[in-house]
Amino acid sequence: MDLTGKTVLITGASKGIGAATARIFAKAGANVALVARNRDAIADLAGEIGEKAIAIPCDVSRFWEVEAAVNASLKAFGSLDILIGNAGVIEPISHLATSDPEAWGHAVDINLKGVYNGMRAAMPVMQDAGGGTIITISSGAAHNALEGWSHYCTSKAGAAMLTMCAHKEGAEHGLRVMGLSPGTVATDMQHQIKDSGLNPVSKLDWSDHIPPEWPAKALLWMCGPDGDAYLGEEISLRDEDIRKKVGLT
Repeated sequence: MDLTGKTVLITGASKGIGAATARIFAKAGANVALVARNRDAIADLAGEIGEKAIAIPCDVSRFWEVEAAVNASLKAFGSLDILIGNAGVIEPISHLATSDPEAWGHAVDINLKGVYNGMRAAMPVMQDAGGGTIITISSGAAHNALEGWSHYCTSKAGAAMLTMCAHKEGAEHGLRVMGLSPGTVATDMQHQIKDSGLNPVSKLDWSDHIPPEWPAKALLWMCGPDGDAYLGEEISLRDEDIRKKVGLT
């Protein structure tokens, strides 16, 4: 798919799904705004991609930083056409009764409020422009309780509902809003999960996880006309039919 002239802002772009998405969207011709806390990692990635990429250090839990990132994207490229709400954390993995309240709350600030902050900053811009695409990275944890993951399950469930709310309010303004649940992906997060030893996900072998390029390709596919059938919904890469449609093997 040709995205020449389009601009995508990707949160959590320093590694994993975010970095893979940046590379694939840039290859499709898009301008990419790389947003993450790790300024060195996104600077290196922007250098790798070239003039179609800018690195914007940002903590998505702070609205004013996300708003500044959107404004920086507009200044650099003149538009904001796609928002990928990918930033998320799995730590601190712990039982609810012994969890650290401040750390628990900070995970929610990133996983849920970070998605809200991105939508709040991007939606007015997209609506004024007549349309845009917003995709939230969801998780099976949004729909299933898992031991040690109360912070993650709760925040992902909230983000899934927030995505549906954005579709309900944004569709009439030309916004295409969806969620992508990629399943378990071979990223640094899986090492943290493995080290915890809690719940069945930590018992999975590395070979059970899909490569980050798979959800990145699915995100690109969702930005095209084939994604219109799933507006307001959550697409799961565990669905073999979806994998076939995206062209994953």
